[in-house]
Amino acid sequence: MKNIVTIIAIAFSLLVTSCVQKTYKKTVIFTLDASEIKEVKKVGIRGKDKPLSWDYDTEMKFSPKENLYKVTTTFETGYKFTEVKFVVNDTFEFQNQDNRRVDFSKKDTTFFKAKFNKR
Repeated sequence: MKNIVTIIAIAFSLLVTSCVQKTYKKTVIFTLDASEIKEVKKVGIRGKDKPLSWDYDTEMKFSPKENLYKVTTTFETGYKFTEVKFVVNDTFEFQNQDNRRVDFSKKDTTFFKAKFNKR
């Protein structure tokens, strides 16, 4: 009986420790040029990994000095990239096409610059 308990304890500890992937905090500063769109009412970003979601927009704020929309997001992830799409006036970019891939920098902060609906 003691051997069975020992085996179960060892198996459990191996399962718990070997399946956990190390996570990192990765900050991304997204900037979007939407200057080719007339009458921009709202700009957002959606994505695969939290805190972003495919179900709702994360609002991007307009920077008049740079004429760009910006948002800073911090991911807690074990992955080396994420996927996003920008949304202007409730319209997704690249409809029926692949998402944008954002490769995280080896440093803590990644700067991702994009133009709406342009690769």
